Amino acid sequence: MIYGDRPMLIGGALTFGDNPEWITSLNPSTEEPIGRVPAGTAADVNAATEAARAGQPGWAALTVWERGARLKALAAGVRARAEEVRAIEAADSGNTIANLGNDLHKASNHFEYFAGLQTEVKGETIAGLSTGMHMTLRVPYGVVGRIVPFNHPFMFATANLAAPLAAGNTVVLKSPETSPLTAGIVAELCAAHLPPGVVNIVHGHGLPVGDAIARHPHIRRIGFTGSIRTGLAIQRAAAETCVKHVSLELGGKNPLIIFPDADPDKAADAAVAGMNFAWAGQSCGSTSRILVHESLAARVTERLLERLAAIRVGDASDPESDMGPLNSAIHRDRVHALVRKGRDEARLRIGGDVPAGAAFQRGYWLAPTLFDEVTPGMAIAREEVFGPVMTVQRWSTPEEMIALANDTPYGLTAAIFTNDITAALTAARAIEAGVTHINGSRMHYVGAPFGGMKDSGLGGEECLAELLSYTEVRALHISL
Repeated sequence: MIYGDRPMLIGGALTFGDNPEWITSLNPSTEEPIGRVPAGTAADVNAATEAARAGQPGWAALTVWERGARLKALAAGVRARAEEVRAIEAADSGNTIANLGNDLHKASNHFEYFAGLQTEVKGETIAGLSTGMHMTLRVPYGVVGRIVPFNHPFMFATANLAAPLAAGNTVVLKSPETSPLTAGIVAELCAAHLPPGVVNIVHGHGLPVGDAIARHPHIRRIGFTGSIRTGLAIQRAAAETCVKHVSLELGGKNPLIIFPDADPDKAADAAVAGMNFAWAGQSCGSTSRILVHESLAARVTERLLERLAAIRVGDASDPESDMGPLNSAIHRDRVHALVRKGRDEARLRIGGDVPAGAAFQRGYWLAPTLFDEVTPGMAIAREEVFGPVMTVQRWSTPEEMIALANDTPYGLTAAIFTNDITAALTAARAIEAGVTHINGSRMHYVGAPFGGMKDSGLGGEECLAELLSYTEVRALHISL
């Protein structure tokens, strides 16, 4: 199906810009063109930023109830167009249509959650001299830049708006260049429910659009979700212009740790669920490293192999598919290159290539893959694959397990399976991860921060801390 040309949003107007260049989006299941977006330019970013600056004072002046009503209208708009979004997103991103309901649920819920949280944007009173009063105020930054990744394009393009808007900021948002079509729907929703300039959406390539957002002197707050490499580039570009607040939700090489007393079936189920095969493993929180005690390794590995063999790989638009393709040809080539390294280093137990059959002659495919007998120095153990690839490593002592878990520049999530609460909490305190699950995996809990340590990022999202991070603190002193 062809989904047509999808607009940008600048200053309340849906527009295709002046650049004659277009970005054609390909269905990663079939490699067929399914729609286009205009290739935005630095000039478009400048226009969007000026519109955001013009719209920000009026947006910040609204009461929390008025802003909240607009955010709740966006949530209702997402729900009203849910089936349309599901169809386009599956064809545009490769995420399976059967599992996209969770992304839509998160998108709408974030608007409502942050709409209700606005009253928590509070200052403090500070004890001082009897001749004065001292307090702090929280004020919005003004214009916020948000740069969206390809793996959950609609969810990120919506949920990432909620906190900055609730805090009184306006936003310039860049869509992902390989899965941009549903950002056009976000543009239409924002044009219908928000005042002009409050949200501006620019399609385009990282250069020039992403770079222009990172460098713009009137965008003092930036939020980015994506790879470490791009996150570092954004930090550098931002720092070359002026002092900016940059938050980063980056990659992960996340361990799922199985103690000798764990139930092998429950641990294997959680490992596969946490791997996010519905997104072909293209999720920063995927539990790609299985660290299993040597006494359970054989049983857990056999159960993983059974579950991976049962995954139904197919066109992402087919409701019967458990896993679709990788997002793009460039990304497929990167993932396949890491798998080839893994074949040279470790023991390939399943997958490692394109699935058999005529249906997979076109598209960006990799079968669910498991490497065994993996050791810490291997590339497959250290680099984030961002694909449907799991590794199994064995450990014998808790000290060895902690060393394995932390032997990576990443620190996003971890999962621990054991019936020994002391062992679980001891390990949880020692593992360098921003989010740790005990006897579970994968889930996000609104109100609890989601974010990483080390090279996995800066700042927690989906909570009050995220809302407050889109404000600056000012001190006010009153002499009596």
